[in-house]
Amino acid sequence: MSTYCTYAPTGRIDASNAGACERDLLALMEASGPSAIIDLSGLSYISSAGLRVLLVGAKTARAKGGKAVICNAPAAIAEVLKMSGFDKVIPLLADRAAAQAQFGG
Repeated sequence: MSTYCTYAPTGRIDASNAGACERDLLALMEASGPSAIIDLSGLSYISSAGLRVLLVGAKTARAKGGKAVICNAPAAIAEVLKMSGFDKVIPLLADRAAAQAQFGG
């Protein structure tokens, strides 16, 4: 079973808080292991700055031998992720159980 953290931002990720979100995600990954489940169920909006946070998380995970997956993305956010090609970089999964299955749990 792989070690992973779960990051579940709420509200919005935009230019005003993207730096803090990135620090939070990377700190969780540093403390818990190289992989991350990013649960977007509590997110209402994501900007390009927020997309960058997800990309940095995925690249950091890969560089450390882990992986990142996204789950529970609301329909509007899932559409943004697909339109921007993020679903080709970070797997978009239906729910947390599917995400946990990616790590053997």
